[in-house]
Amino acid sequence: MSDPALDPAAPRRLQDDKTLPGVVYALHIAGAVTGGLTCLIGVIIAYISRKDAPEQLASHYKFQIRTFWLALMFSIVSIILTPVGIGVVALVATGVWLVVRGVVGLSILLKGQPYPTPKNWML
Repeated sequence: MSDPALDPAAPRRLQDDKTLPGVVYALHIAGAVTGGLTCLIGVIIAYISRKDAPEQLASHYKFQIRTFWLALMFSIVSIILTPVGIGVVALVATGVWLVVRGVVGLSILLKGQPYPTPKNWML
């Protein structure tokens, strides 16, 4: 009897598909407009999905989770600095940073490659 993982007729598991990490990237990109609510949904999906993900997709989930926590930290610091005036600029910069990371990650995902540096702060 053949191994079901090698059977081409067997349906692909959701974790082997690029759709779910792509949705998480889209939620992160939308988070710049929604004030982070969709980012929260995306990080929950990433935490749940990373356990069974193949190594290639696991690097994207790690990158997405790190993106969420860094964006949260930058947003909190920006909000604290808002009375000084620099906080508004920092909050806008955080939104731009979030969108750029989402777009770059999505483009790497669509090329079928693992994210090369998921622990970097910038890209």
